[in-house]
Amino acid sequence: MGGLVVVTSLLSPAATAAAATPPPLSTSAPRLPSPAAAPHLRTTAVTPRLPKPTGSRAVGTTSLHLKDTSRPDPWVPSVKMRELMVSVWYPATSPGKRRAPYMTAKESELLLKDGGITGVPPGVLATTRTNAYTDVKPRGRGHGLPLVVLSPGFKKPRATLTALAEDLASRGYVVAAIDHTYESIATAFPDGRVTTCVPCEGEREPATFTKAAKGRAADVSFVIDRLTAKGTWKGAALIDRSKVAMAGHSLGGASSLAAMVKDGRIRAGIDIDGTVPPGVPETDLARPFMFLGKPATYTPGSGSAETATWEQAWKRLTGWKRWLLMTGAQHESFNDLGPLAAQLGLDTGAQVPGPRSWELTRTYAGAFLDLHLRGKPQPLLDRPSPRHPEIRHVAP
Repeated sequence: MGGLVVVTSLLSPAATAAAATPPPLSTSAPRLPSPAAAPHLRTTAVTPRLPKPTGSRAVGTTSLHLKDTSRPDPWVPSVKMRELMVSVWYPATSPGKRRAPYMTAKESELLLKDGGITGVPPGVLATTRTNAYTDVKPRGRGHGLPLVVLSPGFKKPRATLTALAEDLASRGYVVAAIDHTYESIATAFPDGRVTTCVPCEGEREPATFTKAAKGRAADVSFVIDRLTAKGTWKGAALIDRSKVAMAGHSLGGASSLAAMVKDGRIRAGIDIDGTVPPGVPETDLARPFMFLGKPATYTPGSGSAETATWEQAWKRLTGWKRWLLMTGAQHESFNDLGPLAAQLGLDTGAQVPGPRSWELTRTYAGAFLDLHLRGKPQPLLDRPSPRHPEIRHVAP
């Protein structure tokens, strides 16, 4: 699925681990079973739902339209500033009256079209039931909430990480997910504009993803600047500036490495199933980092080009680090798209059920953040857990 496109990896497995230049990105679409071949395919209206958050706090959310006038857009240089759409989730004083939309109907339409999905209504993802409420009052003491920045996969909108964001917010984090403009298949702005993906057209070289990772690092630093300053978001004073982390899926996860090298405020990072572009990170990194991926792509010693990028990055990581693999996962098992596709009757090819993949991703990401931003011991990260047998602890 890549908006229901399954991005099996950031880089094609055609090259060996010893190849000097990793191959370009490859994608494959999920199979849409016909009713004859798969009677379980739903033909009635289905309202997709995100899982309920596990924390005790109500969740609020708001969208921010931010403009960085200090630099032109890296993909469209004629645009003399970098415009970003950012969603912020946070602990709220109480639930509101209006649940937040998951995405716009146009974003859903373009996402499904890009994935070649024609067997469901084009706006169906926009109907997804969320657990957050729009623009309710933030809850927390001054400078008491850690901040987590999320970055989605290449071509994906920020909405695809909503389940993770809502869960973290319910547990007392401020979470900001970024739409990296012109890298997403669809980004809707308040004035009605919908930008699409510029580097998605034509052949994409490894240098494209190195450029994207470094550009995302700049986006992240800008967003941290704005979120922690007065006047951008009403809850800015609640953020603890000394407790900032980044996590992302696919290219967004790999970009965490580039962002941490660029910005020392980011204390910890997670790469969720993202092949690392060439040259990232540029230097050794002593801050905590975790890889979470699928065995088919990232098993140490397998000789695959994707695994080689993690092994090379692993050597650069000189502090606390973990390499975890989720048995039965596909690429989109780690974000919302795989589980939502399953709810719609689409065959994603994942062996781990959607609700379970959501649970595992949120559990391990949350444990990592609780350990490194809140100092809470997490035995879950030290050894295999009988309660979570799908997660394997490995090392190259």
